[in-house]
Amino acid sequence: MHSLIKRFNMATLNTDSRNLANVKEYFVRLDAGRADMLDLFADDFQFYFPKFGVGKGKAELAELANGLGATVNSVSHDLNAMKFFEGPNFVVAEGLTQGVHNDGTAWQGGKTPGGRFCNVFEFGDNGLIQRLHIYLDPDYAGHDADRFLWGKTRSGETRSW
Repeated sequence: MHSLIKRFNMATLNTDSRNLANVKEYFVRLDAGRADMLDLFADDFQFYFPKFGVGKGKAELAELANGLGATVNSVSHDLNAMKFFEGPNFVVAEGLTQGVHNDGTAWQGGKTPGGRFCNVFEFGDNGLIQRLHIYLDPDYAGHDADRFLWGKTRSGETRSW
């Protein structure tokens, strides 16, 4: 790991490489609901999403999207607040989402329990996404109160999210 960090100077980390540009474009297309988001992926790509598990290819990604659409009314990613970390064939994006659950409950990452995420993208030599693993709590609206093992408040004050 240390040698990986040594190989990449700050100029490399702050430059929009092809892979980083594709990650940013992914979020733009995803938030706009554009079908051409799939053009950024290799045909046999692998993905992971909590509670869905590992999937492969565009048909299984559509299955994931349909499941999310049944519970989430809208979602958007704050591209300006994202942090990106890049290596030779990967980009890690950490950020915040905001949106509205189908029952009308709104969330905003950093202000409500749901909404923080970290995505790991891996790329093939052709610049297409080969692997996308998404790490987040899919309980965006905080409905799963039983799993707030420490409560939603700390010492009588609202917990920082």
